[in-house]
Amino acid sequence: MCAYRVTVDTGGTFSDFVYLDEESGELSIAKFPSTPDDPSRAILAGIETLLARRVPPSHVHFFCHGTTVGTNALLEATGAKTALLVTQGFRGIYPVGEQARPYGTAIFDVLYDKPALLVPAHRTGEVAERVDFRGNVLHALDEAALRETVRELAAQGVESVAVCLLFSFLHPVHERRAREIILQEMPDCSVSLSCEVLPQIREYYRLSTTVINAYLQPILARYIARLDRRLAEAGIGTRQKYVMQSNGGMAAFAAAAERAVTTVLSGPAGGVTASAALARLLGCKNVITFDMGGTSCDVALVKDGEPLVSNRGKIEGRDLAVPMLDINTVSAGGGTIACLDRFGLLQVGPQSAGAVPGPACYGRGGEMPTITDCNLALGYLGEHNFLGCKLRLAADKARAAIESKIARPLALSTMEAAEGIIRIIDVKMQEAIKAISTMRGHDLRDFMLLAFGGAGPLHAGRIARDLGMAGVIVPLYPGVLSAIGLVMADVRHDYMRSRLTALDATPPADINAMLEQLGAQACEELGRDGFAPERIRIERALDLRYAGQGYEIAVGCDEQPLTTDRLNELRANFDRLHQAQFGHMAPSEPVEIVSYRVCGIGLVPPVTMPRFKPAGIPVAHALRERRRIRFEGHQLECPVYQREHLDVGAKFGGPAILDQLDCTTLICPGQVARVDEWKNLLVTDA
Repeated sequence: MCAYRVTVDTGGTFSDFVYLDEESGELSIAKFPSTPDDPSRAILAGIETLLARRVPPSHVHFFCHGTTVGTNALLEATGAKTALLVTQGFRGIYPVGEQARPYGTAIFDVLYDKPALLVPAHRTGEVAERVDFRGNVLHALDEAALRETVRELAAQGVESVAVCLLFSFLHPVHERRAREIILQEMPDCSVSLSCEVLPQIREYYRLSTTVINAYLQPILARYIARLDRRLAEAGIGTRQKYVMQSNGGMAAFAAAAERAVTTVLSGPAGGVTASAALARLLGCKNVITFDMGGTSCDVALVKDGEPLVSNRGKIEGRDLAVPMLDINTVSAGGGTIACLDRFGLLQVGPQSAGAVPGPACYGRGGEMPTITDCNLALGYLGEHNFLGCKLRLAADKARAAIESKIARPLALSTMEAAEGIIRIIDVKMQEAIKAISTMRGHDLRDFMLLAFGGAGPLHAGRIARDLGMAGVIVPLYPGVLSAIGLVMADVRHDYMRSRLTALDATPPADINAMLEQLGAQACEELGRDGFAPERIRIERALDLRYAGQGYEIAVGCDEQPLTTDRLNELRANFDRLHQAQFGHMAPSEPVEIVSYRVCGIGLVPPVTMPRFKPAGIPVAHALRERRRIRFEGHQLECPVYQREHLDVGAKFGGPAILDQLDCTTLICPGQVARVDEWKNLLVTDA
């Protein structure tokens, strides 16, 4: 009996599907317009496409979803009506935050405002209790006063409550009792405890992360429940139903609904996971991932075959401290709108036409010019071969939108305006790449640009050339690479606990006991997910710092019990990492343990990408047509190839355009493209 893995990455414009037949290894793809009002409708359309091939629903034994439901709720401020409970006298922690303005252009913005609080002051309650920094109870929880506060919040129609009490990561009893009281008074309320969401030091980050979780949890839980129900109605009853997390691993539906904050980068994480695997396969260990879709562009750095992971980040100016792939996102996609600001200057983004109404060329009522409209007007996209001829583009409507909204007011020709818009969006994406590379000391000449997403390969050639990068890699299915990453991902659960002690004064037995406790928790949860012990891997680390520092470095340690000698090795590793990251080390200074970290990984059977043999087919066999394009002010005659017909070993120079079902690729003049044995496209300077 054949078994299928089905994955779907839901974007702002399209939902991308991958179907993997595990018996034959055959991989097929599909794209459907997203349904922002209810993303599960597009998902069911993709499931029905597979079932229409006479695949019984029972043969779908694995389903994974990269979702933007939580992200969009956070960006659009459409989350649940949330309340916050804090220790008495500490209600100012949330509004004060870091006491600093963000870096970058906001420093010069005289009208800058901090993001609005997700929980306003009138929905913030104080709890009479106090625990000290050692975890000792100074004042017992006043349950009667707490119950009265909860009733006041209930009267305001609160859907979700975040509870963040001082030093609860050392003494969680008060928070857990608070949850019991909240549920007695509001049985249908969602409750997020900081001792469970983020049991670590630093009050503000723990509070902010817990608030975000509470804000998103009811939204994501309802969505996952609706999706689960619709999958069941379609006959998809497998236990292996997952949601992609920000850390590059999957979580079961129930776990993802409980810890919604871990899904805020669910969408782009799949692409980074697939990119890292592809880079290792090609022996090209240093790449910048470049995922340009319909709404946004996500870039990440892969060094020595591994993507960088951060334990803290910001989404729309809001702080959260959970393990996440280090992804930089800018509002630059095919649907990004170009307009004139109030001073009559050309502005590109951040608004997007999305899936509805979409770019003007879709003919669905969109009136503003977008990046897709400009690429069509310049000849890079064809009218009749978009999405494998499923969607006809109207070049006349694209040109009319550019001409009326941009070209005429600026006294430019339509082509000049279109090129100007493309140049602006390219520079915006170049700056995003620099922020994660050159600004952190990396030399872009050592990196390939791995381009994917529906629009990425159209822009990658110019961007890599302008940044002086080593070249461009375009995978076989660039438009759905994020969904392919969902097929490749393992299940990952992160656990951590803060306990501040001096490294040399902490007995190895105490360190081992804490790591073993977290490891047992990981094995238990993965066991509930259906993983046998031999399919579970445990990764461990200690967050270390020089005494008195305000930041830590996570230093990995293997599964063997730690001894005094091994702790000395760990200390030496910390010194070396500190030297590498900050340019100095202090071997004579005392070191502190700040937090203990464990990552439990449920190993999913790996996917092997197919290799192809040359068939001796000439490049001319793939030629579809020749098209006039405008490139950097010049009109050029450009061959258009059907990429599926290019043979292994095919080599040709730019300018050239490659059409395929899920994407279009532009090879710039002066560049050479070659098809490798996995049918990836490798683009370098001639």
